[in-house]
Amino acid sequence: MSRHLPQHPNLDHLKKQAKDLLSEALQRDPAAKLADAQHALAREYGFASWPKLKAHVEQLAGAAPPEKPSPLVGEWTANLSKSIRHPASQFRSARLQVEVVGDMVTISDVVVDESGRENRGKNAMRADGNEHPSERGNGYAMTATWRGSYVLETVAKKDGEIVGRGLYEVSVDGRTLTVTSDQQRIVLDRV
Repeated sequence: MSRHLPQHPNLDHLKKQAKDLLSEALQRDPAAKLADAQHALAREYGFASWPKLKAHVEQLAGAAPPEKPSPLVGEWTANLSKSIRHPASQFRSARLQVEVVGDMVTISDVVVDESGRENRGKNAMRADGNEHPSERGNGYAMTATWRGSYVLETVAKKDGEIVGRGLYEVSVDGRTLTVTSDQQRIVLDRV
């Protein structure tokens, strides 16, 4: 398996990934060690060793250039002719407003449902690769992870079980956003 570092990799998250690999390895080989998992993870990211991966991430953190706005930022409107809507959600129109500040991603939406009723929503998530429980305390948790500058991946859990996955992919030219989740693929055009 090959992995790609996000634009702003987080060393703590990489350490967690290595520990997760170790847990998997221990099921196959009780003699597995953390150093082996770290080395395997570094190789998956294209580095010869864990120290080289760690040094690269630390260098990026110390010499971070001024951030350009994420390609995801902006206003988007659904192109229904290119979209595959969920069978239970045949909405008439949808608009998204996306803001990215640091590792916080806020998505505001206005959806006109089948009956013509307008529904507004807002979802804020920390895109740092870590699981964050809902502030509502309802058993939900969200993990959002950048997969490069143009792709944001989300995983939603309820009481520890995965209940949904989403992928927000901006085209290379920045004109199209494709949101893929369970049973739907919504294509949006930049406004």
